[in-house]
Amino acid sequence: LCEPTQHQANSQSSVASSKALLAGMSSWWSQFWKAALRVRPPLTADDGKAVSPDSNGLRRRLGLLDLVLLGIGASIGAGIFVVTGTVARDAGPGVTLSFVIAGLACVLNALCYAELSTSFPAIVGGAYLYSYSGFNELVAFLVFCQLMLDYHIGAASIARSLASYLINILELIPVLKGRLPKWLGPGGKVLLDGFFSINVVAPLLLLLLTVILCQGVRESATFNSVITLTKVLIVLIVVAVGSFEVDTANWTPFAPNGMTAIVTGATVVFFAYVGFDAVANSAEESKKPKRDLPIGILVSLLACAALYVCVCLVITGMVPYEYLGGDAPLAVAFFDRGLKFMTVLISVGAVAGLTTTLLVGLYVQSRLYLGLGRDGLLPSLLSNIHPKSHTPVVAQIWCGLVASILATFFDVSRLSHILSVGALSGYSVVCACVIVLHVKQEGRVELNFFTKSREAVFCLCGVAFCGFIVGLCFRFSTHFMYPTGILAITILISIPVYIRQEYGGSHHFCCSWIPTIPLLGILFNMFLFAQLHWEAWVRFFVLGALAVIFYALYGQHHAKHGTFVSEDVDLYERVSMVDDYGAYGES
Repeated sequence: LCEPTQHQANSQSSVASSKALLAGMSSWWSQFWKAALRVRPPLTADDGKAVSPDSNGLRRRLGLLDLVLLGIGASIGAGIFVVTGTVARDAGPGVTLSFVIAGLACVLNALCYAELSTSFPAIVGGAYLYSYSGFNELVAFLVFCQLMLDYHIGAASIARSLASYLINILELIPVLKGRLPKWLGPGGKVLLDGFFSINVVAPLLLLLLTVILCQGVRESATFNSVITLTKVLIVLIVVAVGSFEVDTANWTPFAPNGMTAIVTGATVVFFAYVGFDAVANSAEESKKPKRDLPIGILVSLLACAALYVCVCLVITGMVPYEYLGGDAPLAVAFFDRGLKFMTVLISVGAVAGLTTTLLVGLYVQSRLYLGLGRDGLLPSLLSNIHPKSHTPVVAQIWCGLVASILATFFDVSRLSHILSVGALSGYSVVCACVIVLHVKQEGRVELNFFTKSREAVFCLCGVAFCGFIVGLCFRFSTHFMYPTGILAITILISIPVYIRQEYGGSHHFCCSWIPTIPLLGILFNMFLFAQLHWEAWVRFFVLGALAVIFYALYGQHHAKHGTFVSEDVDLYERVSMVDDYGAYGES
């Protein structure tokens, strides 16, 4: 008689334990989503202190010219001397149109960045900050992680390329030619069948630039301005000298492989225009952010486009496009014309281009880490500001350290095919933020829980998915009816965004043609996303999963809870609280 009683007791205990476990999991899951869906308002008391001229925070020392040169310095690297020629080999003289198409596509993203940069308080964060208010905390953290991996790998790769260019210049000296050790030269010293590739010059360059950035934003901006002006001057000299060697017969046929090659070229050169993100992340150090940020974003983009187009016209006019390609097509073009002295100038320009690109990349990384350190999603140590230089020294050293380790031991150029995922996904979220921020919350649609902003988000996700499918159709050369049908579905999905939503206005610079421009930006970004290597897609999901795990274990518990509001509050009404934030924005 005792055995059934004991058995029943064990069963009841097991059932109770199971219920407690399920209740605990349900509670944890509920807490996780409650934290993940938190929305951060654009202005808090802490942010006001952080940007106050009386605090020990960052200092507003960047003028309009500094911002423009910052954007140009981040965009134009050695690629202007390399990518222009390599793409021209396939697109022919039509590579000029490739840069024009890519530039127009980037204008869509730049206009969205320009509006948000003036609608938010002038604090660091960029795409992370916008997605934190436009969507939620988890989306913002995912955007940060995807962008940051791009920045870390990109910085290490650029440092290696810069080291190679410097060594090549040194080998122009007859005494040094062929006598430098492998761990100094291009490629580095290979160990363990290529798993390790030792290079000591790249980390030394990163250390030097990190020291410069830690001195203060004014000193860093001055260094960037000098090098960027030097680089632009060299490009103008190249264009001026090359224009006298142009043979217009080389421009015929203009598109030897048709528009397909030109559009494919546009997807390749799209990433030559990404400097405007750096301008947006300098908001907290801009003297007049409301006026200068949109101007800096758009002017730097247009200046880069003009330089790219001029170089394309010159290089395809000097040499038949069939002979372009290789690692230094522009240098080869001048060499074939007997202008050997120009090859040295081009090498100097490539060094200057890589230097500023690397400098600005490290600068942007530290400001993003600063923003997450302030919000508690990362350790607050990263938000420490040096009292004298007024720079996030800890975050800056961390960025330099990560890039140095990668550049010292690995040939990260092999990882180049998994880059650009962060940029494209981040730009798409920024474009979506513009629409979500404009949506007015009054009223509901049919389902009680389905707010207007949520309906807009579902439509935006549909547009993004359709853009990806159209990109796959183009990539695998399917029948034209398939992408045409998908575009028709995209238009149908977009209709509610036009006829079922009411849009409020921005208080500062306003992106025109809402919601058309943001929708086109999302569509084109996802079209490009489909052109990436399949390993880039794997990286996107694997890194996303790791980011969610880190957020669940650390971020949700350390985020500063006093800075959140309900997602049903009109976001542009929150921004109106800081319509006149000149008390600290114009200091």
